[in-house]
Amino acid sequence: MTAPVPVAGKTAAGPSRTAQTAAAADVDNARSPLLAGFIGSLFMAIGSLGVGWLAPASELRRVPLFIWMRTEALGVALCIVLLAVGGMLLVRAWLRLGQRVRVWGPEARKATLQALVLWGLPLMFSVPLFSRDVYAYIGQGRLMVEGFNPYENGISALSNYFQLGADKMWTEAPVPYGQLFLWIEQLVVWSTNVHPEASIMLFRLAALAGIALCVIYVPRLAELHGVNPHRALWLTAANPLFLTNFIASVHNDALMIGLALAGLYYCATRRVILGIVLVTLSISVKPITIVFLPFIGLLWAGRNAGWPRKFVFWGLTAGLSLAILYAMSLVNGFGFGWINGLSAPGSIWIWYAPIGLLGLVVASLFNAFGLDGWGMAKWVYDAGKLLALGMVAWQIFRGDYDRLMRRLTLAFAAIVVLAPMIQSWYVVWLIPLFAVTGIRDDWQVKALYFIVSFFMVYAISDQLEVFPYLQTADLGLALALARNAAAIIALLFALYLIFLDPKTKLLFSKAEEPVTTRPVI
Repeated sequence: MTAPVPVAGKTAAGPSRTAQTAAAADVDNARSPLLAGFIGSLFMAIGSLGVGWLAPASELRRVPLFIWMRTEALGVALCIVLLAVGGMLLVRAWLRLGQRVRVWGPEARKATLQALVLWGLPLMFSVPLFSRDVYAYIGQGRLMVEGFNPYENGISALSNYFQLGADKMWTEAPVPYGQLFLWIEQLVVWSTNVHPEASIMLFRLAALAGIALCVIYVPRLAELHGVNPHRALWLTAANPLFLTNFIASVHNDALMIGLALAGLYYCATRRVILGIVLVTLSISVKPITIVFLPFIGLLWAGRNAGWPRKFVFWGLTAGLSLAILYAMSLVNGFGFGWINGLSAPGSIWIWYAPIGLLGLVVASLFNAFGLDGWGMAKWVYDAGKLLALGMVAWQIFRGDYDRLMRRLTLAFAAIVVLAPMIQSWYVVWLIPLFAVTGIRDDWQVKALYFIVSFFMVYAISDQLEVFPYLQTADLGLALALARNAAAIIALLFALYLIFLDPKTKLLFSKAEEPVTTRPVI
């Protein structure tokens, strides 16, 4: 089992030793998992050459190696195997790195940062994996450069828009992002002249800025909550979902959550104005973090604040944030159009989301009796959203002041879990928040292991670009075969980790010793 967080001078394995001896044995040979994770990440980067997302206009499509890996059955099969095995090797390396830690001290932090660099470096040069949102970013940036209002126009307003590689859901959809990320998109496209690969690298640098903020502020927030900062950093920054979604998939969520965590830290340390500015910048990347503002208002009001004082500081918090957003909207001239963009089309539900699954069951039952099943399913989805809003309100108005950050985390989790659609990067929003407020070394951390394993298996098989020339008689056959092959390989590897691997299966089994660490949350 992953080492619990001992008191100073003690290790997880036994009684206290001298400080010098303990420091030397804080981490028991981190080289092996570090190397294994690097190999896994390298496998994923190589596999991405064949099944990652390339823009139709990409010059890489004319490179002989890419042609072989993307158009020949053997090349595609090799890339699928490398991607699936590499992704699950990364999961195993993360688990084994945690197991190698005897004391969660500075040496564990050093090993985690080494893992972040070694495992993230190959992914920096991969073809985008598991999502092609980055190509939508390029299209939206081009809208800005060419003078369109991205809150009123989809990418289809551009000439030859289909050459950009964005998912068709974005062709007519307005942009759901805030002003700051619009400027980043505009700057990237302007500086690269719409070159796909150069744009992707710049968007990855923006994601790295978010990752750096997470690395800085996750340990600081953890210390504020009596949680070991080094373990919280390992749970967050070396996590395979963190690396793949923020680096390989190039999601702007990295910058969103990094700014939000930095803002929360400053609000919690009585530098509230700076904190609100940073959280507002997070909102201007993706507006979902607007849910943080009521809890910041409570922090600002103070421990023993009465209801009148709470409402005053809620008003001050909302007013300051709104003023910043309004000033930014005056600069770009687009106002608050992102509110309309929040209704951008996409998948309404997914089978593994609890509300999505319930809606599917309801729809199937009503359809069986000749009734409007999907109409009833929509009622289920709306009920889930209302329940989420109710849980957010409960966390805002009820609870201890000392648990404010945990209350925020639970409110944010309610929004994610009770949605009919859950993406893997939604889960990554929650991991640092739970890590800094306390993930106990019992069923809680086991749940995280299962969640990470599940979403890695699903991501590996979910979005693969298989060249249409391989799809002969049945246009969907090759893609279905590729996804099923990737899913089977990843699932078998996950089952091996859970039930057969002599090392990692201990993490998923029932603990033989009682948990001694109960962090203050």
